[in-house]
Amino acid sequence: MKKINSFLLVGTFLFAIACQSGQKKAEEKSATVEEAPLNSLTEKETADGWQLLFDGKTTTGWRGVNKDHVPQAWEVTADGTLHCIGSGKGEAGADNGGDILFDKKFKNFDLKLEWKISEGGNSGIFYLGQEVPEWPIWKTAPEMQVLDNERHPDAMLGKDGNRQAGSLYDLIPAKPQNTKPAGEWNTVEIIVYKGTVVHKQNGETVVEYHLWTDDWKNLVKGSKFPELNPDWANVAEEGFIALQDHGDDVWYRNIKIKELQ
Repeated sequence: MKKINSFLLVGTFLFAIACQSGQKKAEEKSATVEEAPLNSLTEKETADGWQLLFDGKTTTGWRGVNKDHVPQAWEVTADGTLHCIGSGKGEAGADNGGDILFDKKFKNFDLKLEWKISEGGNSGIFYLGQEVPEWPIWKTAPEMQVLDNERHPDAMLGKDGNRQAGSLYDLIPAKPQNTKPAGEWNTVEIIVYKGTVVHKQNGETVVEYHLWTDDWKNLVKGSKFPELNPDWANVAEEGFIALQDHGDDVWYRNIKIKELQ
């Protein structure tokens, strides 16, 4: 009986030591993870070359497409989001609306941001876009779709879900389809490097493709884009990042980018 009690005491002692060790490691790991406040960079991100595109307080660096100012439909909210105020008119939008872009062209990059859409809402993130007088930027730029998949009709249009959130709009569906419901924040990462493009949504790779290849040209040929711009497949090597005003309320935050060499 004494031997059993001794074994129990030793086991309890070793278990307690293991728990303390595990707790200490967890605390050490937690202490090494640096988390930045909204719309800011950690010291490590800054050292790694990340740039903040939205400071959460102003629209500095942004302007309307083919405009020298930010349309009134866009505002910075008190809780630090870049908000497009819905007009309820869809693509027709409002007289004071329109897409906005960050006023610098990027070539090879890693873009990260978060978005939240209203019920029944639609928007989009454009990249490698060009400004052409009197043209919307979507006539020149690939788009990562932003959508309320549950309510907006676009989710049921196109082919195989290629107009649902995270997709390369009207071309490649996001798989897996892991978008969160309207009103919840989704994380995005778009990587562009020498023609290779990756869409990540909520931590998972959902789209991967390669610009300027024969496969790319054939893919575009089967979409609606050649009717709107016969040269659409020839996406520029360098271009603007833009956010879409589709007439619905949408919010963006934590917009940051790292240029890749």
